[in-house]
Amino acid sequence: MPLILSLIRELAEYERLADQVVATKELLERHLFGGRPAADAVVAELDDEPAGFAIFFTTFSTFVGRPGMWLEDVYVRPERRRAGVGRAVLEHLARLAEERGCGRLEWAALDWNAPALDFYAGLGARPVAGWTIHRLGAEGIRGLAVTDG
Repeated sequence: MPLILSLIRELAEYERLADQVVATKELLERHLFGGRPAADAVVAELDDEPAGFAIFFTTFSTFVGRPGMWLEDVYVRPERRRAGVGRAVLEHLARLAEERGCGRLEWAALDWNAPALDFYAGLGARPVAGWTIHRLGAEGIRGLAVTDG
């Protein structure tokens, strides 16, 4: 868990979102490896050293009628980039998605992250036109949950 949390923090620094990381070792243990895991995690190694990670979970497409896979985070340490680690992680996830009968493998990317966008395009991934991601944070969830109407 300390390694995964450390990699999450490295990713957040890279994405200029470090102030948003509130995950703890205990939360990750409960939600990744507890009685009802909410997601899966993989750690990539290169030369027997941690090189990156990915966290993903199952979704469902009513239109496709099959499960999908949402890639929440994928990160390769800067010194390990351009060594095939990112491609290997995505290939691994594609194999898992195929084994699990998924109709989609999806993720979001920051619009300013040109290296990631170019990398994804090179894999054959395309942006989904016409869709905007919406989010309720913890406070929004609580606020909506207590309404009567």
